[in-house]
Amino acid sequence: MSFGFLGIQFGFALQNGNMSRIFETMGAQEDKLAFLWIAAPTTGLLVQPIIGYLSDRTWSPRWGRRRPFFLIGAILASLALIVMPHVSALWMAAGMLWIMDSSINISMEPFRALVGDLLPSNQRTAGFGFQTFFIGIGAVVGSLLPYIYTNWLHFSNVAPAGQIAPSLKYAFYTGGIVYFIAVAWTVFTTKEYPPVDMAEFEAEKRRTAGFWNGVKESFAGIADMPRTMRQLAVVQFFSWLALFSMWIYATPAITSHIYHTSDTTSKLYNEGADWVNVCFSVYNGVSALAALALPAVARATSRRVTHLICLTAGGLGLISIYFIQNPQMLLVSMIGVGIAWASILSIPYAMLAGALPSNKMGYYMGVFNFFIVLPQMLASVTLGFFTKQVFGGNSALTLVLGGCSMILSGLLTLRVHDADDIRLPNNLTPAENLAYEASLADANPNV
Repeated sequence: MSFGFLGIQFGFALQNGNMSRIFETMGAQEDKLAFLWIAAPTTGLLVQPIIGYLSDRTWSPRWGRRRPFFLIGAILASLALIVMPHVSALWMAAGMLWIMDSSINISMEPFRALVGDLLPSNQRTAGFGFQTFFIGIGAVVGSLLPYIYTNWLHFSNVAPAGQIAPSLKYAFYTGGIVYFIAVAWTVFTTKEYPPVDMAEFEAEKRRTAGFWNGVKESFAGIADMPRTMRQLAVVQFFSWLALFSMWIYATPAITSHIYHTSDTTSKLYNEGADWVNVCFSVYNGVSALAALALPAVARATSRRVTHLICLTAGGLGLISIYFIQNPQMLLVSMIGVGIAWASILSIPYAMLAGALPSNKMGYYMGVFNFFIVLPQMLASVTLGFFTKQVFGGNSALTLVLGGCSMILSGLLTLRVHDADDIRLPNNLTPAENLAYEASLADANPNV
């Protein structure tokens, strides 16, 4: 059920590692990069809750509930990845980012809900952890693709001003193909379970049918969030603010602060930009391994303490970039970022799933995405100002700001009420699991 995330992460890895590079190639100034990235959070804000709402109300005997959205999103995202390296102007690059990110969000959001649908509560931390493992593997290879095409397959990584280098073009082509194949594997091999009461399901679907009703319900859901979800929302806000600062400013920070160039047509700049992709592959590889260890750490401590430890490691990793001049040492910084990334992709969702009603899993997972995209929107409109006016154009200091934000989010995790603590046994029999679910329902009115 999680294999499709390997392909989705090819798309996100290529986007996160290379869009600033593409924007700069098309002539964007460094302090305008954050604003150009606003497409990513805006499309997530609009698409994910609506797709979650609609998928909750979808059922096909052949295609199930979530899988139709996987397939539609995969087709659109794969096409967008193949078209992206053919842009020839800054406005085209920004527009294609809107299309690509919207398509990725269509296929990504239901994957979170699928794990909540199909796994009992005592398996969810492991389920989201395994999902993170596939995310890590996909992101490692996806991030390395430009480097592989340049250094192993000997495609040129430089091009005339305003053109995308051949190595980056073929990296995007490969990402589009892998994206579709991986998601299609999940679509055609995963079985979903029908609603328990089909008549009640159909009645609810008729009562709440309609696209605009989905829009209204999605935004109204912010006011009705369960307590755990409200507490996690604040944690998500600061951790994703940190991540977005890294994705926007890692390339200009590393090329200018360590490689000492901002000339996008120079060999040295493109070597630095390729090394950013290597760094991103390292943090994603670390996250794939760390994700497998998270359930054991959470059993030994708690999910809240585990998240605090991981986010602190990530924050220190981002801050350390400011003090580095040797590109090789950046890989050490990325170890901390990878540990944080593993936890961000799994622990909050595992805590959240135990606090949500099962018939609104997709809907609330989509609403929860607001607190990923709102900090990204804030980053898009403020980080350019901070970089230029406060930090004097030193984008490495913007990464320091992101590191501080990540550590703060870890401290805020300690106030989250986790109704479904992972320290309970993971090897319950079916009868014991039912009893455990019943006890949760008695103890927590949100379940």
